[in-house]
Amino acid sequence: MTAVNLGLPRSARAGAEPQVDGRPDVPGLVDRFGRVARDLRVSVTEKCSLRCTYCMPAEGLPAIPRDDLLTPAEIARLVGIGVRDLGIREVRFTGGEPLMRADLAEIIGLSHAAAPGIDISITTNGIGLDHRLPALVAAGLNRVNISLDTVDREHFAALTRRDRLPAVFAGIAAAHAAGLTPLKLNAVMMRQTLAGAPDLLAWALEHGCRLRFIEQMPLDADHTWMRDNMVSAEELLGVLRTRFELREVGRDDPSAPAEEWLVDGGPETVGIIASVTRSFCAACDRTRITAEGTVRSCLFGDDETDLRGLLRAGADDAEIARWWRGAMWNKQSGHGMERAGFVPPVRSMGAIGG
Repeated sequence: MTAVNLGLPRSARAGAEPQVDGRPDVPGLVDRFGRVARDLRVSVTEKCSLRCTYCMPAEGLPAIPRDDLLTPAEIARLVGIGVRDLGIREVRFTGGEPLMRADLAEIIGLSHAAAPGIDISITTNGIGLDHRLPALVAAGLNRVNISLDTVDREHFAALTRRDRLPAVFAGIAAAHAAGLTPLKLNAVMMRQTLAGAPDLLAWALEHGCRLRFIEQMPLDADHTWMRDNMVSAEELLGVLRTRFELREVGRDDPSAPAEEWLVDGGPETVGIIASVTRSFCAACDRTRITAEGTVRSCLFGDDETDLRGLLRAGADDAEIARWWRGAMWNKQSGHGMERAGFVPPVRSMGAIGG
């Protein structure tokens, strides 16, 4: 079995504290390029109920041993440190599929208690959300982002290797009923679903959802991504304009990944996250923690800094915060996909967390 299939990083700095030469004495998660991370993504599992071709192998990722996963209390402690000591302003739980954690409500509840008032959201495929949502909202969940690449059931089954589109629709309906707005839909732009992109946008507008298309990145576990075959933002816009009038309005927040377009004069918009062709790395404000408790400063950087070891060795909050600051100080300038020698990260998206 290869390291790619295992979803393991090329190197994890578990034993050496990150170097911080030249770092200013500030509490926030600043890096060498002046960016400040305020958006925390926490993966809670590698498991998923789908097998999307751009994310996971058909057989799924090998299971992370239960003892290697962060516990709800450990996650909440890191959330508290992030918000209280490091300037984190919003927290999103991801996977894999976060709904695969039976204790997700406990994770959210403890995190809410550790950081009262912080915005807590999840990114989910929506399957089973209708059953889990009451407990999640009661625990402190504020928003959901739901992945939906197509509203064509046959295309959905082919892309995800599962015939579960009605279950996703049920999750979306439940999120609306619970008042979790704005409800955002994330769609990865794929060659096989491109022709149906206008149908997806029409469906999102009809159902009061804010749709965001995402350029496919080289984060698939099978490593079949090819730049020459990916759907670019410009190609997508051309297809959408066969049915809709689109006018670019840009970004309200320079750190927001999605560029917005007014649809048919507005007020509704559609977003496009052009991670490959219109990189926004210079304004990135994210910090990530994997399900095993390592800080990953960049989605495309394989260096990881172990916080789980510190948690379980009895480190105090100040020491954990110091290591976290060091990890982010060493964040790379960008994903580097424009370089001829670009090498995709060892971990796939499912192993990293969205």
